[in-house]
Amino acid sequence: MLPRLTTTPAATTVFTMVLTQGPVSRVEIAKRTGLSSAAVTKAARPFIEKGYLQELEATERTAPGAGRPASPLAIMPDREFFIGVKITDDELIGVVTDLRAQPLLSLHRPLATTDVDGVVAELTALVAELLAADPAYTERCHSLGLAVSGDVDKAHGLVRYSPFLGWRQVPLAKLATAATGLTVTIENDVKSLTVAEQWFGEGVGASSFALVTVGVGIGCGLVVNGHVVAGSHGVAGEIGHIPVESEGPECHCGGRGCVEAIAGTGPLVSAARAAAGAPEMTIDTAIDAAHEGDPAVREVFARAGHAIGLAMAAMANLIGPERIIVTGDMRGLAAYDLFEEQINQSFAAQAFGAAADCRLLLRPRSFEQWARGAAAVAIQTLFTF
Repeated sequence: MLPRLTTTPAATTVFTMVLTQGPVSRVEIAKRTGLSSAAVTKAARPFIEKGYLQELEATERTAPGAGRPASPLAIMPDREFFIGVKITDDELIGVVTDLRAQPLLSLHRPLATTDVDGVVAELTALVAELLAADPAYTERCHSLGLAVSGDVDKAHGLVRYSPFLGWRQVPLAKLATAATGLTVTIENDVKSLTVAEQWFGEGVGASSFALVTVGVGIGCGLVVNGHVVAGSHGVAGEIGHIPVESEGPECHCGGRGCVEAIAGTGPLVSAARAAAGAPEMTIDTAIDAAHEGDPAVREVFARAGHAIGLAMAAMANLIGPERIIVTGDMRGLAAYDLFEEQINQSFAAQAFGAAADCRLLLRPRSFEQWARGAAAVAIQTLFTF
């Protein structure tokens, strides 16, 4: 097991800035963070000595005509490797990444069962296969991140409830650690993707943003003042369970009229089947029917867009993010053009004041990117105070 290197908030601040925004000079780090130059040097030294940071050749002076040129600090991306795995109800998607969460290898492994023991066994085999691909991975990979849908207690390594897996109170981190020998971090899949966007994607440089996922479920990750918001019970951002129709359909959570009960893939397909009188309809054929102009099916997608737009506006009114990144699984996003207009209209109508100026960014993400999010959480956990 690799010991955590960071022991102070200053070290976390310096390392994180170089990791997410580097190469960057000590002078620039001091300017952006308010730390003294001495504090920056002290914080960076252990990372340089351990091979996580390097000093590049000097490229700029601290000021015109002043002193010696500044030497930017940069990450040594191959110093440590990480495995991230996205667990779905029918397959495992695994990636090996470097220290900047750049995927180097990806593998898919089908699941014949969602039984916990069966999933852990397949996970163990997947991890072994990923590590065996390169001797450097075996030598310098000590951390495994797992992304799971549902209610996840990251601090205790517990999947409290995953409706799509049928799990309750599963000590997944403990089981995976015992099976793989790696340090395991688990997190909700949407929050994992949010961490990847915060450190390595569209969220870099934004103090507050939201990530909304559209697909089997409707999820949301929140970053406020630079921190991913989990809430005291770990379920902050669950906009899929905001009620938007008082007489709407029942949701698997026990509520009624939730966004997810209207716009999630399963409920949407059920509504499309009823509207079209086509009991064999799938999400793919529903999308095709809507694209071909079937008015009843198009109305189902419009209703879903209205629900998502209302939920996004409620979130924007409460949090006031700089931007909202809309993503999800590829099937969900294949339908995005069918409810994009309704999302935008409902969001604009319901958002209060300047909240309506929040930028909406559509960014498709493959399941490999969700697995990358799990690796990003492992990176963040290892290198933060």
